[in-house]
Parts: sequence; C-alpha cells; structure tokens
Amino acid sequence: MASRTLRTLPRRAAQRGVRGFRRGAVRPLQVIVAGFAAGVGVGTLLLMLPASRSGPGGASALDALFTATSALCVTGLTIVDTPTYWSPFGQVVILLLVQVGGFGVMTLASLLGLLISRRLRLGSRVLAARETRSGALGDVRAVLRGVAVVSLTVEAVTAAILTLRFAIGYDNSWSHSLWLGVFHAVSAFNNAGFALFSDNLISFATDPWICLPIALAVILGGIGFPVILELVKQHRRPSRWSIHTRLTLLMTAVLIVGGTVFVTVAEWSNPGTLGALDPAGRTLAGFFQAVMPRTAGFNSVNPGEMNTGTLLGVDMLMFIGGGSAGTAGGIKVGTFAVLLLVIVAELRGDPDAELFDRRLSPATIRQALSVALLSVAAVVASTLVIAMTSPFSLDQILYENVSAFATVGLTTGITADLEPWQQLVLVVLMFAGRLGPVTFASALVLRQRQRLYRRPEGRPLIG
Repeated sequence: MASRTLRTLPRRAAQRGVRGFRRGAVRPLQVIVAGFAAGVGVGTLLLMLPASRSGPGGASALDALFTATSALCVTGLTIVDTPTYWSPFGQVVILLLVQVGGFGVMTLASLLGLLISRRLRLGSRVLAARETRSGALGDVRAVLRGVAVVSLTVEAVTAAILTLRFAIGYDNSWSHSLWLGVFHAVSAFNNAGFALFSDNLISFATDPWICLPIALAVILGGIGFPVILELVKQHRRPSRWSIHTRLTLLMTAVLIVGGTVFVTVAEWSNPGTLGALDPAGRTLAGFFQAVMPRTAGFNSVNPGEMNTGTLLGVDMLMFIGGGSAGTAGGIKVGTFAVLLLVIVAELRGDPDAELFDRRLSPATIRQALSVALLSVAAVVASTLVIAMTSPFSLDQILYENVSAFATVGLTTGITADLEPWQQLVLVVLMFAGRLGPVTFASALVLRQRQRLYRRPEGRPLIG
C-alpha cells in the first residue's frame, strides 16, 4: 500500500514530501549544494597529493581547488596543462570527478545506495528526484537505473570508436589508446571538455573519426537525461513526447544549425581559425565549434584567434546552454525558449504565451525571467570586477566569465594569467553555474504558496 501510494503521488504531494523532513531540518537543495561542496573539497585534497602531480611535490591549493571545481562542475577550464602537469593518478582523479559531477552527487549516492541495499529511503528519493528532476518519488529508482545505463552505454560506445582511431590512425599503443578513448568519452558525455592534449583537439580539427563521436556524445549529454529516457521509451511515438522533450530537441537543432552557419561564415576567411583549413575541414570545425559552446569546452580551433563578433556570438551560445537535468550548463534552452515565446506573444498582442498548443503558466514565465536575469547579473558583476583590475580586453574577460558560469570550459587563453583572486572568482562562478540555475529554479517551485487575497492592479510605465 505504501509503495503504491509513493508511485501515485501527485506533484503537490511530492512537494509536501520534499518539505516533509522534520521542521528545522536541512532542506534537500541545501544537501545537494553541500554535497557538491564536499566533493570539491575531497577532490582538492586528492589533487594536492604528491602522487597527483607529474613534477616534484604536490599541487598548490589554488591549482588543486580550481581543477577540482572545474572537473566536478563539468566545466573544463584549467590554469595548468592537464596532460603534463598531472600524473596518471591525478588524471584518474579528474576523470572520477567529471563522472561524479555528470551523474550528480546525490544521484550517484542514491544509485550506489540502491545497488547496495536494493531500496531507497524517502529522503534519498527526495534528493535524487530533485537533482534529476524526475516526476513522482516512486519513479526515482527507474530513473536512476536509466541514467546509469544511458551514461555508461554512450561512454562505452564513444570510447570504443576513439580507441580504435587513436590506435589505428595515430599509431598509439592499445593501452594508451584505450586510456585516451575512455578519458575523452567520459569528458565528452559529461560535457566537461578536459582533454589529454596540450592543444585540446586542435590537432584533430579535420578528423571526423575524432570530432564527430565526441560531438555526438556532447549533444546526447547536453539534451538531458529526461529527454534521452523518454526517447528510448517513446522513440516510435513522437506524438506522445512531452512538451519538454519536443522543446529541447527543437531548440537544440535550431541552435546547432544556426551556430554552425554563424561560426563557419564568420570565421571562414580567418587564417587563425578556419581559414587555415580546406573547405571540408572548415565545415567540420565550424560544426564542432557550434556544438561545444553550448555544452562542452573542447575546441578544434584556437578561440583566442576568433574575431570579436564571433566571440560575442559564442558568448550567447554558451549562456543559453543545453537541456535541463543533463550535464550541460547555461540558463538552459527551455528557459531561453520561454523568454522568446513571451516576447513573441507580447509583440503579437496575445494575452498568453503558447507552446505546442499549450498555454504557459505565469509561474513558468516568472521562473524563466528570474533564472535568466539572475544569471545575467552574476556574469555582469564578475566581468565588471575582473575588468576593473585586469589588462585583458573586455571581450576576453566576458568570454571567460560566461564560459565559467555556463560550465563550458572554452577559453581565449587568459585563465592561467589571471590574478589568483580573479581565478577564485571563476571558481565561484563555476560552482554557481553548475548548481545555481537548477537549485534556484527548484527553490522557486518549492516556495510557491497560495494567497487568500490579491491587491489592486497597478500599471507602471514600461519603456
């Protein structure tokens, strides 16, 4: 009876379950934030060990903290060269942090608990449901299994393709090729952007057997687990896809195609980026650079050589990000689409913003506006603080800050040259960008309340 009740809990009952901890107890969102903070702390300590560094002695506290935060928040920004600075042990630590960050700390903890005890307590279900944005609490176990299966399957297939290419196409040993394949597959699906080459993937800019599998893994990780799981279950019946799935797929396709055209055209004749490649290579690199800003930090050309206008366009792609409840960052494509629909409705004079024959609720619109404006405030404030004390240009600083907040990991090359306190600003941005939009949006949902009265309407002048 209790099990059946959990499976059929409606949304309001689920919200009461989230609040159902004892009065004064720690809220689920606070536990998630604390879990990520603890993960950063553990990762920092592990990377400070002498065994984690390839050179003498251990890494400095700042180097370890920055790298651990970047890995757990699946960003990819670095202030040291990953393949030369970190030892194989240190690289394994980074890989594990990326995997944990992609799963989600609470999701992974709940999954491990499910594997060990074969059941989850209500508190664990609440935390996992909030982090994965699954529906009723009774569905959490199925969602956790689905997340694990999807993640490991995509990573395994991508790793196999990359391993074969690194071994056969580049004459690496099979053991080294396997390590390269696994590392980049995990980094790609979790949208981390860490690479084991000092130039990231610039050496493979025209190699489709390297770029396309990585790009596909990045796209799958970026659209979000709810979309992937629904596509697996309903792949033959698109008419039954949820609004979230249809919106995410539509916006992802539009942004990838539009981004590819924009980057390719803008950089076609730039000798520092696409201009040095043949036409087929330019097209592949343009597509690759359109996919990566929305989700991951791999780069097959040097962003520092891009035109100023291209950097601004990439800033916009990074800020929008990918799908909800996935490994991508940014404000998410759903939030961006809601804002666009509100503008369209206002320009047309329609009383309601509509999506797929459905009316968007005022609560959804308010949440989208709040998430977007607070995200803009975070990026603007951090950019202003660094720009006032930095010799770098505004477009470089803005690019760096948007990349950190959107957990992308692309850089114009100035990260390592920033002052230590400025690097700490990026640490805070990465942490806030990984947890801020999702936790804030969830908090807005949980804080909804009914009022028994409404005040008279007021209309201040707009514009």
